[in-house]
Amino acid sequence: MKTLTVAGLTIGRGAHPVLFAGPCVVESRDLAMQTAEFIKKTAEKHGFPVVYKSSYKKANRSSAGSFSSLGDEKALQILQEVKKEFQLPVITDIHSDREAAFAAQVADILQIPAFLCRQTELLIAAAETGKAVNIKKGQFLAPHEMKYAAQKVESAGNQNVMLCERGTTFGYGNLVVDMRGLDIMRNLGYPVVMDCTHSVQLPGTADGKSGGQPEYIFAIARAAAAVGVDAFFMETHPEPEKALSDSTTQLQLSKLDLLLSQIKAISTVVREIGAVD
Repeated sequence: MKTLTVAGLTIGRGAHPVLFAGPCVVESRDLAMQTAEFIKKTAEKHGFPVVYKSSYKKANRSSAGSFSSLGDEKALQILQEVKKEFQLPVITDIHSDREAAFAAQVADILQIPAFLCRQTELLIAAAETGKAVNIKKGQFLAPHEMKYAAQKVESAGNQNVMLCERGTTFGYGNLVVDMRGLDIMRNLGYPVVMDCTHSVQLPGTADGKSGGQPEYIFAIARAAAAVGVDAFFMETHPEPEKALSDSTTQLQLSKLDLLLSQIKAISTVVREIGAVD
């Protein structure tokens, strides 16, 4: 398996799992600073390296009237402040090839949304920035098909690729996580990230937005820890019900401590017994 080094953090090949966490979208400077401070302190308590996650804009909302961004430059400036203040690398979504170089001015990892994982120009533009690329598996793809998305990034000379599971379409308005897929994607040779919060979405079930079942975040995270994933992705907010994006799926920030304690214990065991390399 390939390993990545992002801002001094090693991801993959038996290294300690990394936590990608933060609010779904940059809502305000105060929220970004509050969550970054809490996440860093809590993660360090349990020995998790941290990448701060927040999208500088959301271009794939269910409804045209949904919140998209504070403004691209303002949101990226806030992420830059988070990096400087808390010494944390940053991951953010991009949605078009034109965004790649702009977001890469701040982001250490560029994330490709699941619905866009087959967009060749987007993948190549992300690759050409030289930044690590986290590709979310499309809800419509089998795990083994993700090798083609990864190969598009590599074709542009960038070997720093991760694959991210976020659930598979299961009929209308539901997702299911096939834990076999985590092993399948890892066996393709790439570090694998488990998106524990988008995986509990109920797409299109909440009157113009996605519903969700956040009560299952813990179960999915624990199961992924037992498989031996390389990173855990969790969108988290102090008041999820008031979040401007993905209000039905974000983890309550105050629950992060307990969840990290559980997945740390499981991850430690599977590595100690040699269940993952």
